[in-house]
Amino acid sequence: MALAAGSEKQVGKLVIRNVGLMLSGDLARPILDADTVVAEGGQIVALGRFADCDTDGAGVVIDAHGCALSPGLIDSHVHPVFGDWTPRQGQFGWIDSFLHGGVTTMISAGEVHLPGRPRDIVGVKALAITAQRAYANFRPGGVKVLGGAPVIEKGMVESDFVELAAAGVTLLGEVGLGSVKAGYEAKQMVAWARAAGIQSTIHTGGPSVPGSGYIDADTVLEADADIIGHINGGHTSLPLSQIRCLCEGCGRGIEIVHNGNELAALSALRFARELGQLDRVILGTDSPAGSGVQPLGILRMIALLASVGDMPAELIFCCATGNTALTRKLDCGLIELGRAADFVLMDRAQHSAGRDLLDSVRQGDLPGIGMVVIDGIVRCGRSRNTPPAERVPEVIQ
Repeated sequence: MALAAGSEKQVGKLVIRNVGLMLSGDLARPILDADTVVAEGGQIVALGRFADCDTDGAGVVIDAHGCALSPGLIDSHVHPVFGDWTPRQGQFGWIDSFLHGGVTTMISAGEVHLPGRPRDIVGVKALAITAQRAYANFRPGGVKVLGGAPVIEKGMVESDFVELAAAGVTLLGEVGLGSVKAGYEAKQMVAWARAAGIQSTIHTGGPSVPGSGYIDADTVLEADADIIGHINGGHTSLPLSQIRCLCEGCGRGIEIVHNGNELAALSALRFARELGQLDRVILGTDSPAGSGVQPLGILRMIALLASVGDMPAELIFCCATGNTALTRKLDCGLIELGRAADFVLMDRAQHSAGRDLLDSVRQGDLPGIGMVVIDGIVRCGRSRNTPPAERVPEVIQ
């Protein structure tokens, strides 16, 4: 079901109690000593033990029945076009399907799959502003899509970025998907965008769509974009030596995606961990793409990085939530007071070999999602896409 943004702000108070495991999204303290969260007006207003929280006057009460609660997952790299339709795969309802994979926020890396995508400067700006407005007014399934990410083209000047920012555009599409591919050209435009308050992402690795090009480590470092987009390739990766160079050579966001090279993904995670900079790691899917639409792409990345990457699952959940929120300057992604009330309630999948949720993810299994909440509103119950969870939350009031 598609929902208009802002039309269903939570009325009254939401209480979620009997949470068995509270994942915070914060690397410094990934697991909270709490079993209850309270939201009002779409924001978290109380957090802790049930006896210590003000739960009086609740309009909606959810019994988690011992399930885990995580911040809503954030997909840092998607390519939407309009509404809940992707021409790349001729598919409707893909964003709503991501909701059933626990994704509550998506960030556009450019609306590059639009048939006949304009490449003249006026058209580039018009498409970005239109996409930004459209997704601000229309939220498929309730998912927050941050759309409107122009792909920079030769001939753009500083005033173009000022104009885009004034119109509400906050993102650049992947640098390198348009005619600007040289590091020195990109560096100037990225600086103009940053000065205007627009965050940038650069394509990394081999070409992915017609018109894109090979972007190597030297170009990425020279351009100095805010996010090293799909550092593990989208789809073709740079050599691991160049990935290490990128991790060591700058302090920008390290984005690992589902639609990339898995060996490169695991290597980038290892390099970030060795540098003591896991906070730079964020996760995306880079979809829709030639390999399709992956509603469980973020969950699959969490399971891959936790199991084969030999990392505590609670830390990888942070990469998919709090790290992205802090890097992207979002009001969600963390379970803390004042943050958006975006939650995923989940449990160990039925018949998983893992003894609990985190252990099952460490063993490579996907969790079963029992409920997704966005802005304090229940958006879906038991997921139609994940394996069935052993325990499922219940709305009891």
